[in-house]
Amino acid sequence: MLDLIDEQGPGRATWQEPARFWRELTEATAHLPAPVGVIEREALRHNALDLLVRAGGIPIRVASKSVRVRGVLDAVLRIPGFRGILAFTLAEALWLAETHEDIVVGYPSVDRASLERLLRDEQLASRVALMVDSAEHLDLIDSIAAPGARAEVRVVIDVDASYKAPALGHLGVRRSPLFTATDVAGFAAEVVKRPGFRLIGLQMYEAQIAGQPDDAGADAPVIRLVQARSREELRARRAAISSAVLDIAPLEFINGGGTGSLEFTGSDEAVTEATAGSGLLAGHLFDGYRSFQPAPATAFAFDVVRKPTPDLATVLGGGWIASGPPVASRQPVPAWPAGLRTLPREAAGEVQTPLQGPEARALHVGDRVWFRHSKSGEPAERIASYHVVSGGAVIDEIPTYRGEGKAFL
Repeated sequence: MLDLIDEQGPGRATWQEPARFWRELTEATAHLPAPVGVIEREALRHNALDLLVRAGGIPIRVASKSVRVRGVLDAVLRIPGFRGILAFTLAEALWLAETHEDIVVGYPSVDRASLERLLRDEQLASRVALMVDSAEHLDLIDSIAAPGARAEVRVVIDVDASYKAPALGHLGVRRSPLFTATDVAGFAAEVVKRPGFRLIGLQMYEAQIAGQPDDAGADAPVIRLVQARSREELRARRAAISSAVLDIAPLEFINGGGTGSLEFTGSDEAVTEATAGSGLLAGHLFDGYRSFQPAPATAFAFDVVRKPTPDLATVLGGGWIASGPPVASRQPVPAWPAGLRTLPREAAGEVQTPLQGPEARALHVGDRVWFRHSKSGEPAERIASYHVVSGGAVIDEIPTYRGEGKAFL
């Protein structure tokens, strides 16, 4: 069982010494066939504790989408300060509810089979809350089972926390149709008057702050300016929304934030809990923030299988692309040996990835190259397990969702 509470092994921050860090990972996993995924225990522990510090004392709900490994979810939730799970599908939430009690489905669900299971099981209904943002979501649930013939459904209202910039327009993700305090209060009143439902919380995820690096590229100053204005606007709007809804119903929580915005979220008096997940395993997308520097807790190794030219080394695999716009930041990056880069016309390929750079000349068939993924959840869909490394040795192997035979989305 993965333990992140007790100090184990040497506890060294070896990722601060890249040559040593990657050498130890290589030596520890040399006996394993590629592709091999690793979680470096001390780096994961560092990231988990750093998230708590950055959140400023409010509890953190773990975003399972950015982990997809039950062993990691369990280990993190044993750390005081982490509380509850934000699941990404209802089917996943029902599975996790076999062993966990406080689960919120982060997105609306129209999965009738899973809804039927939830509605007929009082225990599951007490452990899993559904995300809603329109009367259609409530109507669908009622169409499956009438209020008097089902378990009470606990619901959370999703609120659009994006920023409507005067010149740039909508900034953030396209989520809920509810934006103003009037919008949200009106829908909250409808939820409360509908039999068979209980409103327990609000979710307001500021993706334009949490998911946008602010310390890289020529446009970084503009990003910082827009984010500052978005924080100011959202703080006032979130306070108004929270006040309006609390006048209608008592709430168990008001959720906000993400890995990239924990300092802001923790300072917002309207918020009672934050959500984070990507910052635990720390894909390279999170290297470009000014306020924090996560440790590379996760990495993936592929083997060199041929040398097309003396200055090229081709590994088998590599194209584990992250979600979002198909740009360079969503591609995995070669992390070690240092100085390797993908080719502009091929990038990271599904089956092979040619790499170029000074170090490519020194690589031979059978050598191993380490990559870091852009985001944190998608790699778990590619491998059956992670090998946990601590002190330069493999100490555990924990299955991913895929390794447990689960594929939720």
